Amino acid sequence: MTHPNPKALARRAIACLDLTNLNDDCSEADVVDLCARAATPHGNTAAICIWPRFVPLAKQKLAGSAVRIATVVNFPHGGEDTAPVIAETGEAIAAGADEIDMVMAYRLVADRPADAQAQIAAVREAASGRLLKVILETGELKDAALIRKAAEIAIAAGADFIKTSTGKVALNASAQAAHVMLSVIAGHLGKIGFKPAGGIRTLDDVALYFGLADEILGPDWATPETFRIGASSVLDALIATLEDRAAKPGGGGY
Repeated sequence: MTHPNPKALARRAIACLDLTNLNDDCSEADVVDLCARAATPHGNTAAICIWPRFVPLAKQKLAGSAVRIATVVNFPHGGEDTAPVIAETGEAIAAGADEIDMVMAYRLVADRPADAQAQIAAVREAASGRLLKVILETGELKDAALIRKAAEIAIAAGADFIKTSTGKVALNASAQAAHVMLSVIAGHLGKIGFKPAGGIRTLDDVALYFGLADEILGPDWATPETFRIGASSVLDALIATLEDRAAKPGGGGY
């Protein structure tokens, strides 16, 4: 796919990137590397997204930086027991997390939506004003009507962003899910943010989601305050575009 201005797109994407390592074998050395990679020669990523246990290390490494620290709760399975999720959230905030990416109890959406909403609302309160991104796990919900319902539940419960996926299931971000979610956001006057995540590895992938956001919400809507991309390997592709070189093949679930 050709883009009218690939370098402008790459710069725009870097500024909106939640540079992510949620690998099961992630180490302290990996997190140190992630923090270093977040400050690119072409500008900082919006945030890094890491396991809760690494938040204190990231806080130390990113001291004085504008790069935000996001972490995950109720991840990756979207459990229905709220108490441990509240505890996770409180611990993450105390450790210095700026943003919370929470997996909603998506299995409750069809038959127990009020319970799913109550859990998000409880995390909203525990997050003490930090940015709350709610993961719908759209690849498991599959049906557009369920995805729409999950998005409305998350927004009603106080989500700042709605996010497609954990990156831990067979189907993660998709154009179809993004279209549904962005349409719901449009119905809320564009005041809720959107984050596609999982499987975003190339400039074409990035262009797809920016294109949908521009089409549905207008060309000036997608900024780091309203639009994030959850990815790891795509950063290399974006930098390669800006430096006029071939990108290395991307890998990994995120």
